[in-house]
Amino acid sequence: MVKVRLFASYREAVGAPWVEVALEPGSRGPAVWAALVSRYPALGRLPEPSRYAINDEYVDGGRPLEEDDEVALIPPVSGGGESLIAQRAPLIEITDGPIPIDRLLREVADPRAGAVALFLGVVRDNARGRRVDHLVYEAYEALARREMEKIAAVIAARWPVTRVAMIHRTGRAGVGEASVAVSVSAPHRGPAFEAARFAIDTLKATVPIWKKEIWEGGEAWVGAEP
Repeated sequence: MVKVRLFASYREAVGAPWVEVALEPGSRGPAVWAALVSRYPALGRLPEPSRYAINDEYVDGGRPLEEDDEVALIPPVSGGGESLIAQRAPLIEITDGPIPIDRLLREVADPRAGAVALFLGVVRDNARGRRVDHLVYEAYEALARREMEKIAAVIAARWPVTRVAMIHRTGRAGVGEASVAVSVSAPHRGPAFEAARFAIDTLKATVPIWKKEIWEGGEAWVGAEP
């Protein structure tokens, strides 16, 4: 018996954030998906998991499951030089309230830094030909924080930056509100820009956070279309 955690479109299709599944010894991630699709046909209309996580760690889908493992099915997500950063842990947060931009900038302040790059992802009022009213974000928080910490570690190893901060919002975010913020300080602007671009691009591609678009008369999880 394994416990399966469900997020975003998978959670809605099943109607619960987690379920228990009895599997044969040595079963693997795809067997969990197959068992759930058999039990909940609505899942079969959604894309297969992009990744699997076991006990809050990303794993290869071929890793055999053990009794009492907690498995998370991850829907497709919504999309050089000596390091200076290691002297203090980066700010990594998932919040259900407005992103505190002033605090984020204070976190990356450093007397050695001559440049601060700030990126804000802001909710726009349109997407894919629809007029968007607001967005809703959902995160697998333990794993999301861990993956954001890995991004900060890569930045520390690759660029001579002084500080990194990343905050992502969950829950409802209205048009014009920031849903994600990344800030990097460095001695010079080149590394600050490059590291900030790497941070947001990698976050969007790998961190398990999902986005639902809400418009008049409908809603949909981004990435959940067949």
